[in-house]
Amino acid sequence: MINNPNFKYTSRRSVTLGLNGTVATSNPLAANAGLDMLKKGGNAVDAAVCAVSVLNVVEPMSTGVGGDVFALVYDSKTQKIEALNGSGKSSIRTNIDDLKNLGVDSIPLEGPYSGVAVSVPGCVDAWDQLQKKFGVFSLDTVLVPAIDYSQNGFGVSEITANYWKNSEKKLSINGRCELLPNGRAPHFGEKVVLTDLNKTLKGISENGKSYIYEGMIPEKISEYVRKFNGWLCEEDFSLHSSSWVRPISSNYRGYDVWECPPNSQGIAALIALNIVENIDLANSDIDHVLQLHYKIEAMKIAFQDALWYVADPEKANIPIQELLSKSYAKKRFNEIKEDSSSSEYKRGNFKQHGDTVYVSVIDGNGNACSLINSLYQSFGTGLVVPETGIALHNRGALFSTNPEHPNFLEPNKRPYNTIIPCMITKNSNLVSSLGVMGGFQQPQGHLQVISNLIDFGMNPQEALDSERFSVSIENDTVFAEDSFNPDVIAALKLKGHSISINSGFDRGLFGGGQIIVRDNEQGVLFGGSDPRKDGLSVSF
Repeated sequence: MINNPNFKYTSRRSVTLGLNGTVATSNPLAANAGLDMLKKGGNAVDAAVCAVSVLNVVEPMSTGVGGDVFALVYDSKTQKIEALNGSGKSSIRTNIDDLKNLGVDSIPLEGPYSGVAVSVPGCVDAWDQLQKKFGVFSLDTVLVPAIDYSQNGFGVSEITANYWKNSEKKLSINGRCELLPNGRAPHFGEKVVLTDLNKTLKGISENGKSYIYEGMIPEKISEYVRKFNGWLCEEDFSLHSSSWVRPISSNYRGYDVWECPPNSQGIAALIALNIVENIDLANSDIDHVLQLHYKIEAMKIAFQDALWYVADPEKANIPIQELLSKSYAKKRFNEIKEDSSSSEYKRGNFKQHGDTVYVSVIDGNGNACSLINSLYQSFGTGLVVPETGIALHNRGALFSTNPEHPNFLEPNKRPYNTIIPCMITKNSNLVSSLGVMGGFQQPQGHLQVISNLIDFGMNPQEALDSERFSVSIENDTVFAEDSFNPDVIAALKLKGHSISINSGFDRGLFGGGQIIVRDNEQGVLFGGSDPRKDGLSVSF
């Protein structure tokens, strides 16, 4: 295990204020590129796509052309939110029997068989659709900063350098690889140039999305994936298209919280919020320990449901209305015992009818884009397609190998997806664009920061600075940041919680969030950026 950076002091961050636009993300170069796009006359979508393409270069373990995208867009003119599902499907050649022949009973995340975890990368098609539907500029314009940084270089930021170092072994499977310049991960402050990725970004700029989904690039990706026992073929790329879908929402104490629908796991955050709504968290008579206890238990219940029901809606019937009903939430709330933790929660039964990056942007007109672009785990599979600089995600590892499971691995199917952008509105007016990246921490992060905002009136930076917990989906462990009061931890243990204390910078356990809140009366934007990452919120 590589040691985390030596943080010798705690930096105090103030919320940023702006009237004309705010961009918040995990790297300053990306945030400023997005802000420049706003200053040039672009809108929230232009800035978000610009920023996330820069993150592909400066934080390549977390995002990029080889990953997926989910986005929420708020149009201030119509006061409507639209959701884009930019996740790719499994190959049409997928065959579960091939796993048995390889002698594996689950889908490998990395290693010599990791090609089976690569579904079609949906990123570039999503960028293109976002720009065509909502952008002021075309895709080639918003990609200019990313092309510049990949060609002329950038200095590697501190936390990013640490994540890069942790992935050296994974990346070494490629042999020569530009993501391991000089045969190793770059150090903090070292200048890096990504020539292969630069060629790919230029190709997208000059030819549009067809550069990724037709011709030479699909051929190269498919050929490389097959070397690692994967199924992708060129036809999979030609069949791919992102989908504009209806977002799902639930009202939490008078505020509408919006998420992308399944196959995204955003429903887990809404289930947990609905359960927690049954306890008055703002009541000073309810102590902090009890508040945390109910949030932890609510999250356990939400995952029981999400880990079964979240699947490709084209392949499975998902009882969204039932899962999000207030009566169901009350029933699940009543299962929680005030004085003890439980590991016995089951999923609800209904009659069936038939490391990641996040960018938040609100522009001066009140339009917003909440966007996540992810490789799932750090550098995804670790497979980097030769001569392209494209790191391929391992999102397909989230399929189930249980034939009875709605998320069972099948051809031409979208897998369970952890990435969940979020928005909050009140009476159709935008209140916040937010997200907390980090795998299965994401819905847990949403529960905690949204409660901080709504229940406790925190500003965006305070909501992000606050300590977090993370419920394990593998066992009864609850990870808690070392910033928690030891007396609180001791009291949770007395309730039966199995607590593991960890640094907020440990392996991305507690995620990294970005929040922008809009004061609709004055038009003032309040931005916050997670101190657990290298980024910041910038405004003008």
